[in-house]
Amino acid sequence: MRTFLLKRLPSALLVLLLASFLVFLILRLIPGDPATTLAGPDAGPAAVAAIRAQLGLDRPLFGQYLHWLGELLTGDLGPSYAIGGQVADLITDGLGATAQLTAAALLLVVVIALPLGVLGATARRRPVGAAVRAFTTAVLAVPPFVTGVLLVLLFAVTLGLLPAGGHESLLDAPDLALQYLLLPAVCLALPSAAVLARYLTDGIERALAEDYVRTATAVGVSRRRIVWRHALPNALPSAVTVLGLQIGHLVAGAVLVERIFAWPGLGQLVEQGVLRRDYPVVQDLLLLIVAVYVTVQLLTDLVYAWLDPRIRWE
Repeated sequence: MRTFLLKRLPSALLVLLLASFLVFLILRLIPGDPATTLAGPDAGPAAVAAIRAQLGLDRPLFGQYLHWLGELLTGDLGPSYAIGGQVADLITDGLGATAQLTAAALLLVVVIALPLGVLGATARRRPVGAAVRAFTTAVLAVPPFVTGVLLVLLFAVTLGLLPAGGHESLLDAPDLALQYLLLPAVCLALPSAAVLARYLTDGIERALAEDYVRTATAVGVSRRRIVWRHALPNALPSAVTVLGLQIGHLVAGAVLVERIFAWPGLGQLVEQGVLRRDYPVVQDLLLLIVAVYVTVQLLTDLVYAWLDPRIRWE
């Protein structure tokens, strides 16, 4: 397993390096001058030039990129000139809430997808399988911002069961924090759960069509044992890969969901950074999302190799 990990690390580091360059370059290609935006409409050329020098925008493009990489390697992300404060402190303040939301959504993805996937593949009644497929199709067809609004209208406005938005610490008031967490976590989890449920259904159906299943059925092995002890484990490796991809989608989708439910995470920080053209904040946040995605994919490969020894041997 250690050799397998060492083989994957160089490609992961290369992806991070290329992603950092693309993030840096794309932000610089956006029309407009952040120095002019920060200086205000009444600022003169001298004030704009001073802000450009302060931001380091008067250096050559490649020099700016190398300076940013140096700051990343030393852990000194520098100040935020538009929002205010140190970039590292701003990211740390919002990271906990975003991680909490993403972890809750990931738990719901597994809790929702596993029974739906098994039910869709093993239901003996055709209407049950059709209902599972219709549910996953509807969840995938509706955008998360529409789902969020519908959840708020139903559970917060109409029924009054849950708050429409906000945040509370799990350590200070666990019961209240779970109420604030439930709606955004469900909104974020539903599309990924539908994708994972479909892959589980397809994987279990392929496993149930194998010869060893027919042999086990012929010798009297129960249907439940065949599904849970043989078909489902054979469907897990591909499902783990899909789950790893969906974790990246959860991290990226949290930015939008946080906006809908007024969740004080990294989503609000991204929005403020983009609107105010705050280069240090936006590029560090985007690279953080890429780093999380690459790390999750690396861990997914390790789990896949653990579930399927043929991957390690290759």
